[in-house]
Amino acid sequence: MTKSPRAEGEGQSRLSRRTLFAGASTVGALAAAATVLPRVSAEAPAAAEAKPAPTKGGGYSLSAHVKQYYQTTRL
Repeated sequence: MTKSPRAEGEGQSRLSRRTLFAGASTVGALAAAATVLPRVSAEAPAAAEAKPAPTKGGGYSLSAHVKQYYQTTRL
């Protein structure tokens, strides 16, 4: 009587397809969970200082980004 292939390798650890796919799915689930979790930042961003309200009303000021916008609209 001959031995079956499984009987020969009983003492050895073999990587089966089931084990391989279980490991791959576990790694995939961990990667998906890591992308969903919120990120922790090292420092909180510095708050911009609020400018004081104008004394004569209004609130328009010609700032750098407004000047840039006007320059892009010129023909």
